Amino acid sequence: QQARVMYDFAAEPGNNELTVNEGEIITITNPDVGGGWLEGRNSKGERGLVPTDYVEILPSDGKDPFSCGNSVADQAFLDSLSASTAQANSSAANSNSQVGSGNDPWSAWSSSKSGNWDSTGDWGAKPEGAAAQRNTSNNWDAAFGHPQAYQGPATAGDDDDWDEDWDDPKAAAPYFKDSESAEAGAAQRGNSRAGSSSMKLPLNKFPGFAKPGMEQYLLAKQLAKPKEKIPIIVGDYGPMWVYPTSTFDCVVADPRKGSKMYGLKSYIEYQLTPTNTNRSVNHRYKHFDWLYERLLVKFGSAIPIPSLPDKQVTGRFEEEFIKMRMERLQAWMTRMCRHPVVSESEVFQQFLNFRDEKEWKTGKRKAEKDELVGVMIFSTMEPEAPDLELPEIEQKCDAVGKFTKAMDDGVKELLTVGQEHWKRCTGPLPKEYQKIGKALQSLATVFSSSGYQGETDLNAAITEAGKTYEEIAGLVAEQPKKDLHFLMECNHEYKGFLGCFPDIIGAHKAAIEKVKESDKLVATSKITPQDKQNMVKRVGTMSYALQAEMNHFHSNRIYDYNSVIRLYLEQQVQFYETVSQ
Repeated sequence: QQARVMYDFAAEPGNNELTVNEGEIITITNPDVGGGWLEGRNSKGERGLVPTDYVEILPSDGKDPFSCGNSVADQAFLDSLSASTAQANSSAANSNSQVGSGNDPWSAWSSSKSGNWDSTGDWGAKPEGAAAQRNTSNNWDAAFGHPQAYQGPATAGDDDDWDEDWDDPKAAAPYFKDSESAEAGAAQRGNSRAGSSSMKLPLNKFPGFAKPGMEQYLLAKQLAKPKEKIPIIVGDYGPMWVYPTSTFDCVVADPRKGSKMYGLKSYIEYQLTPTNTNRSVNHRYKHFDWLYERLLVKFGSAIPIPSLPDKQVTGRFEEEFIKMRMERLQAWMTRMCRHPVVSESEVFQQFLNFRDEKEWKTGKRKAEKDELVGVMIFSTMEPEAPDLELPEIEQKCDAVGKFTKAMDDGVKELLTVGQEHWKRCTGPLPKEYQKIGKALQSLATVFSSSGYQGETDLNAAITEAGKTYEEIAGLVAEQPKKDLHFLMECNHEYKGFLGCFPDIIGAHKAAIEKVKESDKLVATSKITPQDKQNMVKRVGTMSYALQAEMNHFHSNRIYDYNSVIRLYLEQQVQFYETVSQ
């Protein structure tokens, strides 16, 4: 049987893999080696393993119907999504001359500078995934992928498949390599999964995540009384989530290398220890990926769930990469533990507290069957507060939109400037200091050849000054790791958060529009005045949730930036003191 290769795949030496290129036709010699791999033979007769996701099986009549192996319904859904994505992309590109606005979740509405968001008709189409284009001028983006670019298995598959793991063949830059290779890596990652879906998630798999969920929530005569309840109370700063009496963190540690399939495939396993139980569980990267996907599907309409750090950077299991990824997984887990709704949710608790394989798989299946996802999450929320009127709801929504958009711009600017500064500090700047040092030492050497008696002290001092400049070169090159690194990481994390807001605000805008249309429906007796009142009440619940989330966001932001900028300035002061000494 033959298959067409859909994405380039570069074999890792010594791993029995086969390098294939997009468009190539290969013969399948073993359709299921296990763990998401098949064995194939190329036209030159070379054999090896290829990821199953990377190829599409051709029908036995040999015709190549350019399809992604999805069912007809899935395909229609993805087509409609990609059409709206492409449309949003072109309109964003036409109206927005900024470089690379394609990968910016805000570009759909940054075209209308007045802060009026209604310029985009279709909020479902986030114009960022269609071709996974990357902004060349921003390597930080290229290196880390887009905050909402989901980079994991599109479907969980059966449990055997689930236990397998493989690393992405192409890689992005660990910090700042040349942008082209980083871009190729990012595009490879972006394209190699869920086709054209703008959020890199097969949305059709999740009830309530697609558009119809909104009417279901707003117009249901009686919302089922869910077992879960998420209370919202009014505190000193307005609506807020209820915080648990005791908080906990989760320590991510001890990355160990494991292997499967008789040593053919290897993976990294992390140890997670919640501080409240002190009982460790082990998880592989793809399990984090699964948790991210579940949290995004369940809470993504109400709470920003930033995506995980990238799955893979150059070469498998490079020490530096594993360390960096662990640092970022740690930051991500800490964020989730800090959130009063996410940290108390069943899926998150189960991820940290399962006792054996069986319990993990049962919990996993249960989470995947959860119906309270997408906008239906709002049906679990109970604000202990008076009902809101529509104008106030709209005003609150616009205010959040304005602030998060402006902060997104500010964060990206700091990332760009920081990245340029990093390059200067680790490249040209130390070289300048070295040149000064060498020139001074050369001058001292020339002076000492004069044979004149009284200048030994001067020449020694000039030589010493030259050596000091060479030492300063080293200090300059090392400094970013001590201060800029943390500032960049904090901003990168917030860029991830802010990239989620267009979706959240999109859901709110859509709900507000529905309420505005409801007058016509009442006039034509399609719905009763009582139905309309219910709609306003439910949109009010959404508004309270947004306000509670923003209170959480702001208090974290103030704490985080206070800490990180203080650290940055203290380290800078120390640096200049060292230089002056």
